[in-house]
Amino acid sequence: MDFLQRPHRIIDKSAVRDKQQDDSAAGRDRRQTPADFSNIYSKDLLPASHGEELTRGFLQELVNILLEYICKSNQRSSKVLDFHHPHQLKEGLEGFSLNLPDQPETLEQLLVDCRDTLKYGVSTGHPRFFNQLSSGLDVIGVAGEWLTSTANTNMFTYEVSPVFILMEEVLLRKMQSIVGWSDEEGDGIFCPGGTISNLYSILVARYHFYPEVKTRGMGALPQLALFTSEHSHYSVKKSAAVLGLGSENVVTVKCDERGKMIPAELESAIVTAEEKGLVPFYVNATAGTTVYGAFDPLDDVADICNRHTLWMHVDAAWGGGLLMSDRHRMKLQGIERAWSVTWNPHKMMGVPLQCSVILVKKKGLLKECNEMGAEYLFQTDKPYDVSYDTGDKSIQCGRHVDAFKLWLMWKAKGSEGFGAQVDKCLENAEYLYDQLQRRAGFELVFKNKPEHCNVCFWYTPPSLRGLPPGEDRDTRLHQVAPQIKGKMMEKGSVLIGYQPFGAKVNFFRCVFSNPATQHEDIDFLLEEIIWLSHDL
Repeated sequence: MDFLQRPHRIIDKSAVRDKQQDDSAAGRDRRQTPADFSNIYSKDLLPASHGEELTRGFLQELVNILLEYICKSNQRSSKVLDFHHPHQLKEGLEGFSLNLPDQPETLEQLLVDCRDTLKYGVSTGHPRFFNQLSSGLDVIGVAGEWLTSTANTNMFTYEVSPVFILMEEVLLRKMQSIVGWSDEEGDGIFCPGGTISNLYSILVARYHFYPEVKTRGMGALPQLALFTSEHSHYSVKKSAAVLGLGSENVVTVKCDERGKMIPAELESAIVTAEEKGLVPFYVNATAGTTVYGAFDPLDDVADICNRHTLWMHVDAAWGGGLLMSDRHRMKLQGIERAWSVTWNPHKMMGVPLQCSVILVKKKGLLKECNEMGAEYLFQTDKPYDVSYDTGDKSIQCGRHVDAFKLWLMWKAKGSEGFGAQVDKCLENAEYLYDQLQRRAGFELVFKNKPEHCNVCFWYTPPSLRGLPPGEDRDTRLHQVAPQIKGKMMEKGSVLIGYQPFGAKVNFFRCVFSNPATQHEDIDFLLEEIIWLSHDL
């Protein structure tokens, strides 16, 4: 009987644990006596004749390496990174060489290279990796990525990717409904990152108001202006540069001390741009800014966009995950009034990189804007409904399957599971916020309780605490975070980011998106900062 047709059975968890212990012991034995690939080459694997067993053995050894890495990433006794300078890695370390050979190397060497690649990289799934907005290592997501790579197909037509195309459609509809759009509204596509998703929003906004740009170019258009907050992501200016709008025509709008766009300043900036002869057409509001984790007042921005007939985009790359939380989704109130939304599940939802979505309220606009109708791909006389061929909605041709791992994780967690995961990350941010106020030497960049998972703070070593406020103290404090970060990297015990912002000297920015992080890891971070700065 095929295993898929076997009847369901009750699983004895204690027996499973006993078997796992036996398997673990057997695994140790296997690692002590690994298969011999010292004289085996890639040409001996499938599709080579009779290559099945060698292929199975090689992939099993690779899986063992990956499983060992995954388990180690969750051990707090392991390093977040084993840091080496670029010249050290380029010169080679303990047999690990980046140089490309003329003759093929054995599978044994390739397995060693795989192990070393992981060894010298950064363990972004480690509970003490606080450096980036995307962190953690979701096992179901990893399984989804493995399956996607094995399928090795393309997302441009239903013909070559039928199941994945339908999964993408299901996910997009689900996310549109969570944003608050009706069933009759909404379109979208998975993109390679939030920057490209934001670029799509400007691209379709421009086409919506000036469809002639597609054929006649920017020379047929007036000088356009777009607006975004001074705390927004740099991708807005980058997209304007890429699309020929010009980064100088991106007007940055003032924010309050918390990092939120000030509506009155937005309206004033629009009027001023019009007086200068520019034609406003687009406003980007941010839901979860990169540094402060601030949420722009979306309803107020929507009111202004309605008055001036401007396209409203919400960059919720970082903050979109809060829509999954009953406790925190009100921070994005008004997002349903946006014309387009960027949402990155590879951030707060913990999906393995990359997984980003651009949602567009007007159906068909993505295809109208990007369609080229290549006849070798998008024939109209195929034996199925060709509206499922999504390639002409994209500015890409080849497009990676990013939908499946999110679909699989959603099946595993349910919407409630994602919500609980988001809640936990925000609870960690609140815990750090509370701890910073109780410990000597730490100072919050702004006093407000964090809205999101960003917590920004300075640490002042004892040697600087007696200095009066002024340029000398600021100059010295500016050097503290980089020096501590350098020691962190060399030690490899924990990792956190830092940056200056405006007139503020370098401060630490701790972000939480890894559900594996516990309060003990936050305590460890603070103790480590104190310890690493003892001689500063």
